[in-house]
Amino acid sequence: MTFARCAALSVLALLAGCGRGTPAATEPLQKLASPVTPPPADAPKLALPIACQIGVSCELQNYLDRDPGPGVQDYRCGERTYEAHGGIDFRIPDMAAQRAGVAVLAAAPGTISRLRDGVEDISVRTAGVDVSNRECGNGVVVDHGAGWETQYCHLARGSIIVRAGDRVATGQPLAKVGLSGNTEYPHLHLTVRHNGVTIDPFAPTPGVACDPGTVAGSSLWDRATGESLRYQTGAVLNGGFATGPVSPEAVEAGGVLAPTADSAMVIAYVRAIGLRRDDIQELTLMGPDGKVLAQSRLPPLDRDKAQYLLYVGKKRPASGWSKGSYTTRYTVSREGAAAVQREYRMVF
Repeated sequence: MTFARCAALSVLALLAGCGRGTPAATEPLQKLASPVTPPPADAPKLALPIACQIGVSCELQNYLDRDPGPGVQDYRCGERTYEAHGGIDFRIPDMAAQRAGVAVLAAAPGTISRLRDGVEDISVRTAGVDVSNRECGNGVVVDHGAGWETQYCHLARGSIIVRAGDRVATGQPLAKVGLSGNTEYPHLHLTVRHNGVTIDPFAPTPGVACDPGTVAGSSLWDRATGESLRYQTGAVLNGGFATGPVSPEAVEAGGVLAPTADSAMVIAYVRAIGLRRDDIQELTLMGPDGKVLAQSRLPPLDRDKAQYLLYVGKKRPASGWSKGSYTTRYTVSREGAAAVQREYRMVF
């Protein structure tokens, strides 16, 4: 017996950031024209502000919203953002990773100008939580000189290890990723400002809305970081095997139990982020002999999805589970090609 289940949230349903913040630019916004204007000479070069590996132990969840109106638009003219989002969100897989500790790092050298601690680590989905005037939660601001600063939000309470006035170097730990402020999952929200105006580190050219092509030469990221943060429309945040049906809450909490040879069920699951309208998802569970044990191929998505949980599974046969390697294969097809692919394996 096989079965499949899914759960999804739309892009606008996720409260992932730090409130509205400062508009990305005060001039009328236009599509980017070539050649790209390089960033100001006094702008800092930014390194990855979190101690994780993009695509392995963390993902970029949301970009800055460059649309000045009620719509949403990231720097590549996609919708990997939400209304008035004023920064970049680096998301870790789950609360288990948060509890283990993920360091937040200074993106560039500078001086700690201000900070806040003491805000509880709790999801805004929890009844009674009020983060008014504390949307950033626990945070640190680093002054890089010449009017440039970076702000680090949603830090774990009690984890900040710097003080106002401290000099910090690129990559120096500031705190740990938390769940404080206006967020419902653990992540780091990074905001870049110049003279008080919020700047998109991926495309800091003033007066530009977005560019569906390459913006080489305009990024504030250093070369290595820029390579690791290449634009993605879709990624896998979590995946693997479970002993029974999974829920978004269980996956977010972390510690999903893996099956054993005695398990009554084998479940294959995956949680993807940043999916597009019309994407087609397929999740397959295969046994040691390569035969398909369970499979789900969903119809095209009716709208963009900030995250999507899908699982398939099979009950233990009367003869028991065969020994060997089991495989979970997840594919997102977009416009006839594979846009996202991921495999997981386990052995009995």
